[in-house]
This record gives sequence, C-alpha cells and structure tokens, in this order.
Amino acid sequence: MEDLRGIWTMTADVDLLRRLARSGVDWIAVDAQHGPVDRGALHGVGRALADSPVPWLVRVPSVDAAWIGAALDAGAAGVVVPSVTGAADAQAAALAARYPPLGERSWGPFAPLWGGVAPTPEAANQAVRCWVMVETPGALDEVDAIAATPGVDGVFIGPFDLALSHGTTVDALLEDESADGPIARVVAAARRQGIEVGAFAGTPQNALRLRAHGIGYVAVTTDAGVVSAGVRAVLDACDAPA
Repeated sequence: MEDLRGIWTMTADVDLLRRLARSGVDWIAVDAQHGPVDRGALHGVGRALADSPVPWLVRVPSVDAAWIGAALDAGAAGVVVPSVTGAADAQAAALAARYPPLGERSWGPFAPLWGGVAPTPEAANQAVRCWVMVETPGALDEVDAIAATPGVDGVFIGPFDLALSHGTTVDALLEDESADGPIARVVAAARRQGIEVGAFAGTPQNALRLRAHGIGYVAVTTDAGVVSAGVRAVLDACDAPA
C-alpha cells in the first residue's frame, strides 16, 4: 500500500494553491463542490497549477459532464465525482472523463489559452484518473458494480456523508473494522478490481485510522487546517523560553 498524502483545499486563491502544491504533499485536491471554486475560477486555478510538481484533482459539484470536462480542460490530472448513487452514475462520470472512443468528453483544453501545450486525446485518455465517491447507501449497495465500471480508476470514500447517510458518526464509521463494515466493503471491492481507493481524512489522526483500513491515498489535512496549525506553531515558538 502506497502512502500518498494529499491536501484538500477549499480556496480559489491561486497563490496559496501554488504554495501548497510545493509544500511536500503527494497530491492536491481543489474542492468545487463545497468550496468557492466556480467554473470561472477554473482558468486561473489551471494556469497557476500548470507547472505543479504534484498531480492535482478537482472534486466537481456532481455527476455533471460539463463540469467534469471543464475541470480536466483546466489541466486537472483527474476528478473526484460526488453524489454517485449507483453504477449508472459511475458510468456517466467515466464517460465524461475520456475522449472518444473511450468516452464522451468534448475537446476544449485551456492550456493553449495561456501559451501551454495540450496533451493529445490519446495521451489525455491514458493519463486521466476518474475517482467516484462512495458516500450513499445506493453507492455502497452497488460498490462492486461501481468498481468494475470501465473508466473508473478509483473509488473515494467521503466519511462524513457516508456516516450521515448510514445514520452513524464518523468516529463509529472509522472504528468499524468488521468485514462487512462500509469502509471494508469499499476497500474489498476496489481490490477485487485492482483499482485505487482513497479517502478524505481532514486530520492526521483520521488519516492514521484510514490507513489501518488499508487506504493509503488519503487527504490528510486541509488548507485551513495547515494555516491554523502554522499560526499556532509560530505563536508557540514565540512563547518558548529563550
């Protein structure tokens, strides 16, 4: 299991995104579902991260072909697609993430707008990663079919919504190590298909708990979390005895 530590961002501030992409994390996610990143901001985000040393993903707002295409047009290495209720949604997301003949993505990369070079359709199809989120009872019921969907490269666990939709807490969800527990079912389905499994932790403590479930592709913190932690560290250092 690879330990690929990511950071989840809720900002459209391109200067902050550039710094975070160079902070030593293995990947970065830009949240367009719950963050203030709208379609208009994608151009600036894409230009700022065009030379990112690590892959960056966009969590799009929903299973929306136009949004998926726009995120990839901006240069994202992949998308994280929420609100997946079953295998049909997973198939729609996968088709939207790739050009014909593998999918239905429309041509329109942003890179030429700022003087960059866009990958060929063939190269883009090979490189792109389509993650679908398993966070609803319907998605969990169909997790094997979702994981087996052509073009789905990984399943991504959203612990907060998965816990909410199953009437439990995040702590109880993460502590459930039974073979038929929600997290175990997702991990097992992904392994059977040989695809990746990732998750949002938000804190190092939850990241360790997710690693115990066999998940190494984890968003271990957030942009707000590292800013707050950095300020606290500086203030604590100022209070240290000389």
